[in-house]
Amino acid sequence: MRFLIVVIISVYCLIFSSIEINAQAVKKVTDKSFVEEDKLIVKTESSLSSLDSIIVKDQERNKLNEVVVKSQASLVKHTANGNIEVAVANTLLATSSSVNELLSRVPNVVVADGEISLLGKGEAIIYLNGILINYERFAAIPVSQIQKIEIISNPSSRYDAEGKAVINIITKKKTQNGLMGTANQHVSVSKFGGTSYNTLLDFSYSKGKFAFITNYGLQLGRNRELLYTTRTRQNPDEYMKSELTTDWKRRFNNYSNFGIGFQYSFSPDNYISLAYSGNVNDLGGITESRNSITDNSKTSFYATDVDRNDVLLNQFVNLNYNMKTDQKGSTLFIGSQFSNYNQSIGDFIEENSWVDKTDAERYLKNNVGSRINIIALQADYSKKLNEKAKLEIGAKFSHATIKSETDFLIADADDMNYELDDELSSDFEYKEKIAAAYLNYFGSLSEKVNFSLGTRAEKTSYSLFTDAGGIQQFEKTYSNFFPNLLLNFNLSEDWKGHFSYVSRITRPRYQALNPYVIYQDPFTTIEGNPNLLPEKTHAFEIGMIYKKVDFKIGYTYKIDPISAAALHGDTPNSYILRALNLEKGHVLFASISRSFALKWWNSTNIISMNLTKSIDNYYSFEFSPVQPQFYFYSNNTFTIAQLFKLQLLAWYLSDRSYGLGSENSRSTVTLGIERNFFKDALKLNFTANDIFHKFMVSGDYNVGQTQIYYHRTYTSNYFKLIATYNFGDSKKTNYKKSEIEQSENNRAR
Repeated sequence: MRFLIVVIISVYCLIFSSIEINAQAVKKVTDKSFVEEDKLIVKTESSLSSLDSIIVKDQERNKLNEVVVKSQASLVKHTANGNIEVAVANTLLATSSSVNELLSRVPNVVVADGEISLLGKGEAIIYLNGILINYERFAAIPVSQIQKIEIISNPSSRYDAEGKAVINIITKKKTQNGLMGTANQHVSVSKFGGTSYNTLLDFSYSKGKFAFITNYGLQLGRNRELLYTTRTRQNPDEYMKSELTTDWKRRFNNYSNFGIGFQYSFSPDNYISLAYSGNVNDLGGITESRNSITDNSKTSFYATDVDRNDVLLNQFVNLNYNMKTDQKGSTLFIGSQFSNYNQSIGDFIEENSWVDKTDAERYLKNNVGSRINIIALQADYSKKLNEKAKLEIGAKFSHATIKSETDFLIADADDMNYELDDELSSDFEYKEKIAAAYLNYFGSLSEKVNFSLGTRAEKTSYSLFTDAGGIQQFEKTYSNFFPNLLLNFNLSEDWKGHFSYVSRITRPRYQALNPYVIYQDPFTTIEGNPNLLPEKTHAFEIGMIYKKVDFKIGYTYKIDPISAAALHGDTPNSYILRALNLEKGHVLFASISRSFALKWWNSTNIISMNLTKSIDNYYSFEFSPVQPQFYFYSNNTFTIAQLFKLQLLAWYLSDRSYGLGSENSRSTVTLGIERNFFKDALKLNFTANDIFHKFMVSGDYNVGQTQIYYHRTYTSNYFKLIATYNFGDSKKTNYKKSEIEQSENNRAR
């Protein structure tokens, strides 16, 4: 029923929004020297996109100091090359407590299981003002500083080859000197997950050629995640059924992020900047696992409680220089960055079992120390040849070193003498160097056709050592070329189109390569896979824009796609959750969207479909029929008599079957109400997120003789009260903080 309602609403919005709407706004503007009869009349087309006439009855003594014409801009703007821009400021998106939560509300973006992906494309990488950043860094960006988000589905060679799409976060700009700051206090209450508190502060100051910016965020409280998994072998000779419930009851002892930066501008386009930032994640709480195992002879029960004591400290230093090299607008950017990750795990594990009517108890300690250091250097040069042609060239180099030591200690309840378990303990060391260079040329074939053609070359060399399961050593060097092509067709004022081909690569995250053990119970562990290969993709897309209706269709071919599965372990009832490479994959997608803005109603509506087929003949997956997945998205803002804003966001993602398994549908409905006070200095917002608590990730697959079902529940249903206070004498910011070459940092998660 809810599916039918969403479909009806989406179709209604698309049909209704196709009607051209003419509006006329009349605003009276007065000041101390302006008489009552003087008026500013603005005749507009739809959302104030064009000014037809401005009539002002002038008098010599009258001086108009400021004219403010307020309009509700569209949430989404489509560009001719297939990208979309999503407004954040003054929308429901701006009420997000974090950028991660914000992106989960952006159209076509899916955030689940620690991955940010674009429908029909796959996992995305994150940029900040055109410069690549890592996931830990982007989490520290204050939402209050974000102006809009650009979704680049067909990235050129200038963008790192890591990631199948690009999400570019664009912050607010400033032209004035002065001080500016924002203070946010969020209180979220969830029946499922508990209560959490987010305090967010950001501050900037600029005077003349000098600019300073700093921010701090602190999250306290609790969060919860629940995973229910069944593993069933139906073969009578080795029948087994495991019902496992894992409940992560997290406590945020100190979840904070911080940043400070300085910039000196020699001129508006020439500057040097230095920034230091980082985050501390001190995570406590309890992870409870309950596993009931039934086989041909008996039923056993295992209860495991993990007392979490995990601390992660990430630190980053950036030094960048940017200059304008000629009057045509050519630019040179040189940047450097040092990234440091330090993780400490000291988990205490209490384990109880009931086997053959006998109780048993033992205690375990899982001590992990991990360090990651990454050094990156980057240079980009953009040469504007003429009004219709531009050349971009650039190079980068990065060096990453990863070391970790895992000690697993086990003691019986009787003697409490801890002994090292050699099978669960291990050392890991990984070194990687990546050298890259790219070339892009932008030109035109005619008045109506322009293009960009480029390629990116990357050379990767790495060495890996681990003693998990015996000493293993790997060394390899490989090179890749990533060509891309984009054609834009400006057929008329109403019709625009594009065609693109893009090739990309996704390297495994460092922790996915590390075979150290994350312990859940005696029969369930999560382990890395040092044999993982990079995933390569070739993507094609054709799109058309007619007025404000955007349509696109595309195809993506994947080589060695990275996936994950629960694989049968060394003992009859044990399973290992591990990342792995499939053989290949195919994705076909189509999407249509329509946005419109009235004086009192702003709406964005999207309908899309993707058909995914994964193929593998190594891990003995059971093949199943392919079923398409449909996506419906509607984001609406209603301005009620200039008193407050009512915001409604809903999306639905249908069932799908991708050949090796299936996923069940999920959806969310979010409602918010917002009111400004004291000349917009204070803003209060109340939001009910995921009202029906339908954002749950579930599905099943068959590998070997085992059928596996999973159902994961998040703390997505909550009520949140937000108070935002803006202070200072400057309304915008001019700090041009640039962060470079972060694809290696993305893999540090």
